[in-house]
Amino acid sequence: MNFTPIDMKQWYRAQTFMYFSRMAPTNYSLTVNMDVTKLRHVLKAHGMKFYPAYLWLITKHLNEQKEFRIAEKDGQIGYYDTLTPFYAVFHEDDHSFSMLWNEYTNDFRTFYKQYLEHQQEYGNNHGFLGQAELPPPNAYTVSCMPWISFTHFSVQSDNKHYYFPSVEAGKFFEECGHTLLPLSITCHHAVADGYHIKVFLNELQQSMDSFEQFI
Repeated sequence: MNFTPIDMKQWYRAQTFMYFSRMAPTNYSLTVNMDVTKLRHVLKAHGMKFYPAYLWLITKHLNEQKEFRIAEKDGQIGYYDTLTPFYAVFHEDDHSFSMLWNEYTNDFRTFYKQYLEHQQEYGNNHGFLGQAELPPPNAYTVSCMPWISFTHFSVQSDNKHYYFPSVEAGKFFEECGHTLLPLSITCHHAVADGYHIKVFLNELQQSMDSFEQFI
């Protein structure tokens, strides 16, 4: 996990960053329906869980654009080389949740194995943090609300200096023979625009449609 400072005098979006972070701090959210028909079929054929695949795919494609990895560290704007998924685990006994995380790796099977190991070791721990240590500074929030097929979901935050995206999925639903997944992403306008969301969603859908290549 490396942090690279940004030279504000040379950064192409320095003025945009200053406007949307200092003059008019702005977050925005949008929700789309992702087609997970092929993804679910592949995972079922291999006896694999959907949630860790979802976490890995979201993190993989956020990591591919530097704009989603921008943060402020010790007063310096820069970017991390990767993001770490900081995700929710639901407890059936008291209907609460805890947050866990494990480092991202480009190899899906390695990530999947680490996820299962973390579930076994920490999955039954209650409290907001399921692990004893604090999450790393490159951790971003990604979760799922599997009970509701929402048409919009927005994350509200008063932390004006938090620039990582937040991602939330909803409940599957069927439409015209396809299985769709509501997916919401909330971004800070200082670091990411609609174009970056478009690239993220397009590449995410392509990977969902051809997930066999990662197994």
